[in-house]
Amino acid sequence: MKRVFGVKKDKEPPPSIQDSSERINKRGDTVDEKIKKLDAELARYKEQIKNTRPGPAQVAVKARAMRILKQKRMYEGQRDMLYNQTFNLDQVAFASEGIKDAQQTVSALKSANKELKGMVKTVKIQDIDNLQDEMMDLMDVSSEIQETLGRSYSVPDDIDEEDLMGELDALEADMAMETESNEVPSYLQPDLDAELSLPSAPTGHAASAGRANNQAEDELGLPAVPRASLRG
Repeated sequence: MKRVFGVKKDKEPPPSIQDSSERINKRGDTVDEKIKKLDAELARYKEQIKNTRPGPAQVAVKARAMRILKQKRMYEGQRDMLYNQTFNLDQVAFASEGIKDAQQTVSALKSANKELKGMVKTVKIQDIDNLQDEMMDLMDVSSEIQETLGRSYSVPDDIDEEDLMGELDALEADMAMETESNEVPSYLQPDLDAELSLPSAPTGHAASAGRANNQAEDELGLPAVPRASLRG
C-alpha cells in the first residue's frame, strides 16, 4: 500500500521571524547590487550623451539610458517593498520578545508570590507582639537588677542643707589647723637652735650688761668679732 499511495510527509515547521527577516535581507542586498550596476551604466550613458552630437546616435543612447532608468526604478520599488517587509518583521519580533519577557515576569511574580505566602504563614503578628512585650519586661527587670546592685550601704538619706554647710565649715577648720601644724612651734625653737649648734641669744640681765658695756653685737645678737682679730 505504501508503494501505491506513498508515505505522507511530515509538515515542515513554519519559518521563524528571524529566518524570514534574514531571507528578505539577502534579497534586499541582491537588489542593491543590481541598482549599483544600473547606476554605473547610467553614468556611462550620461557621458556619452554629453560627448555625442545631437542626432540619431544621441537619440539611441538616450533610449538605452531610458530603459536602464526604468529598470532602476523597478528595482528601487522592490527594494522599498523589501525594506517595508523587514520593518514589519522587526516590529513583530520586538512585540514577540516583549510578550516573552512579560510571560517570564509573570511567572517570576507567581513564584515569588507563592514563596512569600509560605513565608508569611510561618510568621504571626501576634507572636511578634508577644516577643516585643517579653523583651520590654526583660529590659525593665534588667534595669531594676542594675539599680539594686548599684545601691550603696549605710548611707544616710536624710542629710539637709544645714548639715552639709556644717560639714563644710568643719572641714575648712581642720584644713586650717593642719596648715598651722606644719609650721615650727615657738616652744620647739631652742631645740632647733641646739640642732643647728647656734648659741642662744642672751636674755634678761646678760643682755642688759652687754648693752651697758656698749659691746657690739651682730645680726644674731652675739658679740661681734673685731676686724683686727680677723685680719691677724
